[in-house]
Amino acid sequence: MTLLSVVQMNSQNEIEDNFRTIESLIQQSKANGAELIVFPENFVCFAAGKQRETAAQFENIQQRLEKLAHQYQIWIIAGTLPCPYRPDGSVIEDGRVRTVSLCISPERTEARYDKIHLFDVQVGDAVGGYQESKFFEPGTEVLVAKTPFGNIGLMVCYDLRFPELALTLRQQGANILTAPSAFTYTTGQMHWQLLLQARAMDTQCAVLGAAQQGWHGEKRQTWGHTAATNSRGQVLDMVHAEGAQLITVNFDLKEQYKVRESMPLMQHRKLIQF
Repeated sequence: MTLLSVVQMNSQNEIEDNFRTIESLIQQSKANGAELIVFPENFVCFAAGKQRETAAQFENIQQRLEKLAHQYQIWIIAGTLPCPYRPDGSVIEDGRVRTVSLCISPERTEARYDKIHLFDVQVGDAVGGYQESKFFEPGTEVLVAKTPFGNIGLMVCYDLRFPELALTLRQQGANILTAPSAFTYTTGQMHWQLLLQARAMDTQCAVLGAAQQGWHGEKRQTWGHTAATNSRGQVLDMVHAEGAQLITVNFDLKEQYKVRESMPLMQHRKLIQF
């Protein structure tokens, strides 16, 4: 059995302030005995229009996170960071960046996932419309990271709405799905918990939903409610208060095997064409 921590933050635009919160949360996670901590989307900097500026510091931020993982001997899912280049090292020439989620061990960065599904939608909030594709280039590759406590399928926020991605991660060996997010208050209130549980039920994976919560500037408000589900789709714990905090839950790989053996969904799945 392994203890896993999932974070809620109210990140703002000052990187150093956010890093102080990040280290404090890592300390809390270690005090709880956790081997992994999952941070939300935009956890190092949440500032509209500063994606390129933050992306220019990608390697420095990555190194700082690697040092924290080594110092505290903990695995980190580094929510999301804007990155100015693709996994092959080629620079994105049109001014956009990629939304990157890193899996960092106490020794090194083990995996990088570039967010595939971009949030181009109309929402009935103060912002109104969101067009991530204007500022971000989508990723193209599904990624599962191997860890000592299970294989982690990496997702980000809007990815949760696409069961095909989660199912592909399961087929590629995922035991745990991570979902660093910054759901709007409006969409989060309607769908956040539902989506976490649905993806867990689809895949029989534990799902760790790390969330931003509160106001970021004058217009952007996020829903929060960081939560974790087990492989049956049951919510193990959820944050209902405001501000930076975390939950720590048990993950039992042997129990997951029993769940999958008793209801072998992957073996029963059929591709139906109409």
